[in-house]
Amino acid sequence: MLGSKLVTRRQISDNYEPRPEGILPHFVVLHYTGMASGRAAVDWLCNPVSKVSSHYLVDEDGSVVQMVSEDQRAWHAGVSSWRGVVDINSASIGIEIQNGGHGVGLPAFPRVQMQQVILLCLDIMNRWGFAPDQVIGHSDVAPGRKVDPGETFDWDYLAMCGVGQVVRGSAGATLGTVEQFQTLLAAIGYGVDVNGLFDQRTRIVTEAVQRRYRRSSVSGELDSETFDIVRRLRASMPQPLPA
Repeated sequence: MLGSKLVTRRQISDNYEPRPEGILPHFVVLHYTGMASGRAAVDWLCNPVSKVSSHYLVDEDGSVVQMVSEDQRAWHAGVSSWRGVVDINSASIGIEIQNGGHGVGLPAFPRVQMQQVILLCLDIMNRWGFAPDQVIGHSDVAPGRKVDPGETFDWDYLAMCGVGQVVRGSAGATLGTVEQFQTLLAAIGYGVDVNGLFDQRTRIVTEAVQRRYRRSSVSGELDSETFDIVRRLRASMPQPLPA
């Protein structure tokens, strides 16, 4: 099984399939489990009835369970898209992080768990040649449908350690047009139509941006700070991904 040396144990899931020929992972997608315990989550991710799976789960104590080999396609992202990729499962490695989620008040992630998430991401990034911005959240690729890993997930800590990406916006920044905002969102990777209308889809994607980069205030409203976040994200983008 292709995977990380950080793995504590393996519990093989039946819920996987080969990646399409010629498709390699380009992203790491982070999730929370939304379940009461890591063991229950692993059992569900390995249950054929669930039709879901993930490559890894990081439990609250920092232990790492592997369920699917990295060279196989796990079923963790569902209907999703990012940077023009519409089959995220084929192009990603999924990491579930044990946390009860929004349904139980979105508890904080223990520091030992976060440290292990960082180490696991760095290991995957080093082996596959990923840049920091290729580590993304489930809410980035499936805005509106998914909200994990949620507002208590410490993206700042990850970015400080070279994983993921964090930018700050200024509330006093210039507010551009909706069309400019949508153009920036699409260039970053979010699935949104550039039509100049602040429609329901644009509002949902705005919430996703705020949930990731302005976690203290997720309003779904387009304000100058959110516009500045998106502007700075676009400016910080590296070279395009390899074909």
